[in-house]
Amino acid sequence: GHSASNVKIATKANPVGENSLKPDCVRFQLETSLKRLQCPRVDLFYLHLPDHSTPVEETLRACHQLHQEVAEICTLCKSNGWIMPTVYQGVYNALTRRVETELFPCLRHFGLRFYAYNPLAGALLTGKYEYEVKDGKQPFTGNRYWKEPHFQAIAMMEKALQAAYGPSAPSMTSAVLRWDVPPLPGAHGDAVILGMSNLEQLAQNLAAAEEGPLEPAVVQAFDEAWNLVAEESPNYFIYF
Repeated sequence: GHSASNVKIATKANPVGENSLKPDCVRFQLETSLKRLQCPRVDLFYLHLPDHSTPVEETLRACHQLHQEVAEICTLCKSNGWIMPTVYQGVYNALTRRVETELFPCLRHFGLRFYAYNPLAGALLTGKYEYEVKDGKQPFTGNRYWKEPHFQAIAMMEKALQAAYGPSAPSMTSAVLRWDVPPLPGAHGDAVILGMSNLEQLAQNLAAAEEGPLEPAVVQAFDEAWNLVAEESPNYFIYF
């Protein structure tokens, strides 16, 4: 099966619109994903965000039952026990770092991995956008990032890249992905989820992630950029 390869497949249950995290709906969403993926199982099943209208016990019971049915080896589950979560997927990028102070220590305590998504801040950290140009095409981020301090922070980051690397400075996209990788300790099994709209972007993002750490002066500038927007940054437990 696919689990023997380097490619891992994940899907999720999302309580948005007509969906919920009620047991029947969780089962329906997983089974629908499996049909669309044309595979018998997945490696990871996310609960995309809380469903405050459904008791969490009901949702966890459904996940536990699905795990027993789908997993090839069910002996991992103790009689009447609950399957423990193994991964927390959260927003993390150079300008959204609130997870560092509270969430990361909690995950380490319970032995959970952290999978970072939105590493380019909804494409804002590509450096392709200007704050003053509001009538053109914008990345889908709502009011999450489209704030003047964020653009000031990006300008600081770009200036630091030019000062450190000169004419051979990496692109903002490359630099941001290179920044994302070192803060997530490999020993814990953490990872960065890369997004792309075509295969060329995937190749570029993978190459950037393997280029090694940034110069210390650039990392310091990224920290200063974060300090500039920290008060404007949304909390990690807010819906994205």
